Amino acid sequence: MDKARVEDRNGAPKEPLLHRFMEVDLELAPGVLVPREETEILGRTAIGLIKDQVENPLVIDMCCGSGNLALAIATHLSSARLWACDLTDETVALARRNAGRCGFSDRVHVMQGDLFGGLAGEGLEGRIDLVVCNPPYISTQRLDSDSAHLLDNEPREAFDGGPYGISIHQRLVRDALAYLKPGGWLAFEFGEGQHRQAAALLARARGYEPAAFAEDAAGLPRVAFVQKRPDA
Repeated sequence: MDKARVEDRNGAPKEPLLHRFMEVDLELAPGVLVPREETEILGRTAIGLIKDQVENPLVIDMCCGSGNLALAIATHLSSARLWACDLTDETVALARRNAGRCGFSDRVHVMQGDLFGGLAGEGLEGRIDLVVCNPPYISTQRLDSDSAHLLDNEPREAFDGGPYGISIHQRLVRDALAYLKPGGWLAFEFGEGQHRQAAALLARARGYEPAAFAEDAAGLPRVAFVQKRPDA
């Protein structure tokens, strides 16, 4: 799919082509990750955790990219308020455009910063019902070898998860605890074969109940979801 604006025969800009994600039409742009089918597993899992369970939920979409998860959650949970966070100018600008396109600028607040640093001063500590995240999870070595083709049209920041592919997960699992209320949920995506690493990270954090996993169509774990312990 073309990810940039195109011009008509007279040189005037056309409407951008859109990408469908969980019943939401998203504008895409160069320099921003294209949402994958696997991430719909994360989106539907996250919605199921709080739908009909939490009144007026407060949600953080970390590493939000185009805003796809935040906007899908806002679409399916009409009472939710969301904060969508990412690092780069391109992703933040695109997520804000998509929030406006969907009519959710009043409920989806797009912030810029390094993970939870983008939420400093918002007063959200200990108040969040759900943190959802699709972080980079391909190792640097793989990105420079057999997965290098991913960088042909999309940015390294969207894929590079450090030496073992879990550098962002480590920070996410640790730092989400300060924002989640007791009993609040953390849900995140990871790569094939990384479920044991994900479970170990959550166990070492000592603030979560035992982890559960959602599987893809092939039966492979691809999403972890876990509650903050009441005493954490």
